[in-house]
Amino acid sequence: MALHFQVDYSRPSAKHRKIATSFRDTSLKDVLVLACSLLKQVLAKPLNLQDQCQQNLVMQVLKLVLNCLNFDFIGSSADESADDLCTVQIPTTWRTIFLEPETLDLFFNLYHSLPPLLSQLGLSDPGNYHEFCRFLARLKTNYQLGELVMVKEYPEVIRLIANFTITSLQHWEFAPNSVHYLLTLWQRMVASVPFVKSTEPHLLDTYAPEITKAFITSRLDSVAIVVRDHLDDPLDDTATVFQQLEQLCTVSRCEYEKTCALLVQLFDQNAQNYQHLLHPSSGVTVDITIQEGRLAWLVYLVGTVVGGRLTYTSTDEHDAMDGELSCRVFQLISLMDTGLPRCSNEKIELAILWFLDQFRKTYVGDQLQRTSKVYARMSEVLGITDDNHVLETFMTKIVTNLKYWGRCEPVISRTLQFLNDLSVGYILLKKLVKIDAVKFMLKNHTSEHFPFLGISDSNSLSDFRCRTTFYTALTRLLMVDLGEDEDEFENFMLPLTVAFETVLQIFNNNFKQEHVKRMLIGLARDLRGIAFALNTKTSYTMLFDWMYPTYLPLLQNAVERWYGEPACTTPILKLMAELMQNRSQRLNFDVSSPNGILLFREASKMVCTYGNQILSLGSLSKDQIYPMKLKGISICYSALKSALCGNYVSFGVFKLYGDNHFDNVLQAFVKMLLSVSHSDLLQYRKLSQSYYPLLECLTQDHMSFIINLEPPVLMYVLTSISEGLTTLDTVVSSSCCTSLDYIVTYLFKHIAKEGKKPLRCREATQAGQRLLHFMQQNPDVLQQMMSVLMNTIVFEDCRNQWSVSRPLLGLILLNEKYFSELRASLINRQPVPKQEVLVQCFRNLMEGVEQNLSVKNRDRFTQNLSVFRRDVAEAMCSDSNTEPCSLNMMS
Repeated sequence: MALHFQVDYSRPSAKHRKIATSFRDTSLKDVLVLACSLLKQVLAKPLNLQDQCQQNLVMQVLKLVLNCLNFDFIGSSADESADDLCTVQIPTTWRTIFLEPETLDLFFNLYHSLPPLLSQLGLSDPGNYHEFCRFLARLKTNYQLGELVMVKEYPEVIRLIANFTITSLQHWEFAPNSVHYLLTLWQRMVASVPFVKSTEPHLLDTYAPEITKAFITSRLDSVAIVVRDHLDDPLDDTATVFQQLEQLCTVSRCEYEKTCALLVQLFDQNAQNYQHLLHPSSGVTVDITIQEGRLAWLVYLVGTVVGGRLTYTSTDEHDAMDGELSCRVFQLISLMDTGLPRCSNEKIELAILWFLDQFRKTYVGDQLQRTSKVYARMSEVLGITDDNHVLETFMTKIVTNLKYWGRCEPVISRTLQFLNDLSVGYILLKKLVKIDAVKFMLKNHTSEHFPFLGISDSNSLSDFRCRTTFYTALTRLLMVDLGEDEDEFENFMLPLTVAFETVLQIFNNNFKQEHVKRMLIGLARDLRGIAFALNTKTSYTMLFDWMYPTYLPLLQNAVERWYGEPACTTPILKLMAELMQNRSQRLNFDVSSPNGILLFREASKMVCTYGNQILSLGSLSKDQIYPMKLKGISICYSALKSALCGNYVSFGVFKLYGDNHFDNVLQAFVKMLLSVSHSDLLQYRKLSQSYYPLLECLTQDHMSFIINLEPPVLMYVLTSISEGLTTLDTVVSSSCCTSLDYIVTYLFKHIAKEGKKPLRCREATQAGQRLLHFMQQNPDVLQQMMSVLMNTIVFEDCRNQWSVSRPLLGLILLNEKYFSELRASLINRQPVPKQEVLVQCFRNLMEGVEQNLSVKNRDRFTQNLSVFRRDVAEAMCSDSNTEPCSLNMMS
């Protein structure tokens, strides 16, 4: 028996979820019970695992149990292969199985049999080994396992797992990707200790230091093997390294004295060896490379254990140990920077930045850390007495990196991210602006001092991305003392002013077009970083006055000229989208200021220019359609959405004064939308998460635009809403529910007023008639959406029930006849004993609900719907032998 299905992609996702739910409720429990009974039989009599048939039987039974527990019980996992699902959400009806002592004994008895079982089940095969490590990681689903290890009956289990882990760490090249799962188990066991109230002795203080030692020594030993055998260096896979280190940080703090002593010994030994090898007469290239790799690992490890202070109970003695270790890294920083630019090592630099960030999180900025013992040893050795001195060291290191590592994108990117993290907190900002290195950066942010800001044909355009981070951090530092000083702002912007003036001159003379393109890409990224950090009305107004009217038209010219080159258009469009964001009400211009309208006009021109030009590209291949077209469209939609909901533009002004910018941008929205298929709309997440919120804004405040759409366009919009209702993305489905609610509410209010027809509402009534006529011509549109929503409530794991309830009431009131048919369909398909219960459920659903869409009435329906969903679920599951049905609404 296996729990794997051949997926039929022709079925909608909602249908797949209904099938899975049905299987869960009717069969899965029986499968688990059967699998456990087979395991009991395995342990009840001796097995000859040399027999291939018996070996296969045992392996398949184990896989069956694992797959039962891995089942996506609540339908919340988009990827059932994901490894971060640490809690098994078993149904309530399974409770008795897991409360039986026999079940727990069964699995622990299996663990006692692991060594012979594993060797005979072929765990020399990396695939089987990897699966077994994943299985171990899932042993811990909550803090109860920490309590289990305290029980004297199972010390052998912990010993077995510890020995297996140590052996696995020592043979890292065998299955390197499996280490994560073993560290996951130990991380959770160690983290559970403070939550366990048992006084029984445990073995974690014995084995956790051994696990840490095995990891440390295995990583250092791996360096020589990697270098001499030309293997893939684990340090190059920084994502995996960071993941493993974050798990190790908790384990390493258990019996921290042992870990600290080991690291001190290894660091001193390797640092001395490295200094010796740097001597001209002693340097052997291979030996230096090996020593640099070992030092990189040691710096990563020191940063890890220092960062572990936040995850484990610490003492003053532990802080003093952190100081001992940190002194050595700060000394290494001085040694490495002294040799620049002649001597450098990218891996060590990246490790140093990891350490600095961990030290920042642990010992910088927190007022309670001022008297921390970490600074005792650092004061003696380095003269660093508190976090103010540490910040000076940080900024000196950042400036050094930006000066000497300008052509190494990984180091520059990580350095700027570290600077950005430092610039987030206001307390730190007040300290940072007093440092000479920061003052230097604010006055000298040019390529002369920081080469990564330079424009060179040899640079990859992707390297320019870090400029946004740089200017975000720099502008935060500027904002601390800026106030209303326009001269100070102009001085800060001077390097960008010079660059823009150069671009203007080049455009006018029409030469070096490739060079000017690269300049504009850099400037767009710089300005986006600046705009992101300006969160006050005064500072944002300074930026707008600097950009308009001189430089914004230049950016539009660039979009028109290079519309087919996303490397150029994407940064410019993202800049415009950022400028349209009314974050912290920063776009609250003065009453007499036209800036809000002027800003929207410029955005409208750019969106229209891009939209019209991008459609001229024609059909694109599957691998080109997103980068060449859909990404730009999604950014345009995000910018337009920010403008529509920013509350800084009175859109009625455009029609009043005959200005067509608003109408033009809405037409550009329609043209771009019709060039996108419904499947692409939902397949590309960034596109769907920009389109649907934009549609929500349009249906909320601009229904006159929606109802005046041509019938095919309106049908496209309504179909996109219908398809979005069933998506697993709650952002999309909630926006669809809200958009549908606005449409339904508009239609309901029109019908309610139809009999009165006051003269003052004649125009609105005619518009409403147009929408009503369309719905009468296409009655299945709203009926289909009512079916989808009812299906979601009754059969699905509805994660946005409130959002679903709001349009559902309007749909029911608009089409009570079809609702009655759905209700009858559901009730009649159930066994007779359940029918009366369901009749009462539907009766309770509409109890007290009136024929209007007032907020009070909506809230009453929402409350009733919550009770209805619970009661129907209980009624449908009361008899496990009954197969759940659907409302036949997906056909």
